[in-house]
Amino acid sequence: MAPQPVIDAHHHVWDLAVRDQEWITGEELAPIRRTFTLADLEPEARASGVSATVLVQTVTVAEETPEFLALAEGSTLVAGVVGWTDLTAPDIADTLAALQALPGGRRLVGIRHQVQGESDPEWLLRPDVLRGLAAVAAAGLAYDLIVRPRQLPAAARAAALLPGLTFVLDHAGKPPVARRTTHPWADGLRALAALPNTVCKLSGLVTEADPRAWTVDDLRPYADTVIDAFGPARLMFGSDWPVCRLAAGYADVLGAARELIGRLGDDEQRSVLAGTAQRVYRLREAGA
Repeated sequence: MAPQPVIDAHHHVWDLAVRDQEWITGEELAPIRRTFTLADLEPEARASGVSATVLVQTVTVAEETPEFLALAEGSTLVAGVVGWTDLTAPDIADTLAALQALPGGRRLVGIRHQVQGESDPEWLLRPDVLRGLAAVAAAGLAYDLIVRPRQLPAAARAAALLPGLTFVLDHAGKPPVARRTTHPWADGLRALAALPNTVCKLSGLVTEADPRAWTVDDLRPYADTVIDAFGPARLMFGSDWPVCRLAAGYADVLGAARELIGRLGDDEQRSVLAGTAQRVYRLREAGA
C-alpha cells in the first residue's frame, strides 16, 4: 500500500538573532533555547513523509506574522501560516486585510493568541476579544486556541457565540498526562467538541507527559478521549516541532500519532493525518 499523505498542522520556527523567545526559560526548556529554521525542519519532515506543514506563531509580536508569510512564500513545505495580531485593536479588520495583501498573504490561514498566558479565565469572552474574533471569521480565517483546561469552558462559550468561526484547539487543550488524570480536562474538552465549529489538534501530548519516560500507552487515554469527542473528521495531526524535541524526535511523534489512531479505518486515518488540516485551513487555496 502507498504511504498515507501527511500534513503537519502545527510547528514553529524562531531565530534568536532576530528576537528573543521570552517563554524559553529555565533548565527544562534549555534544549530548545537556540535558533530553529525551516532548513532544520525540512529534512526531518520530508524523511517522515510530510508533504506540507502549517507554521504557527510563537510570540505576540506584530512583525512575526509578515516574516512567517514571507518564509511560507519562499517554501515548498509551508502551505499555511497561523499568525498573530491584536484581537482587541479597533482596526483589526484592516490589519487582517493588510496581512492578506502581503507577499505570502494568501498563505495566512489562521490567527492565534497565547490565551494560556492570560490571567482571566474568561478572556475569550471579553467584548473587544469577541469583536476581534468576529473579524477573523469575516476574513475567512480560522482561530487557533492555545488554552489550559480551566479555560476550556470560556472557549466553548466563545465558539457558541461565533458559529461562523472555526476554532482549532491546539495540543488537545493541554491534558494533565503526567498526572495521569483526565479531570477536569475531559469535561471541558467534550463541551467544546459538542459544537460543530470546533476542531482539535492531536499534538503536544508528549510534552504534557513525562518527557523522559513517556510511552504511547500513557498518551492513549487522552488520544482516545479526543478521538471519541471530535471524531476523525475534526481531528488533525501536529508535531509541535521543535518543542516536541524536549520529549521525542519528529519521527517518534508521528509514529506515536499513527499508533494512537491505529484503531481507525483507512479513510479516518487519512482525515487525521492530512484531510482535516487541508479542509479546515483551506490549504489548496493557500497554495499547498
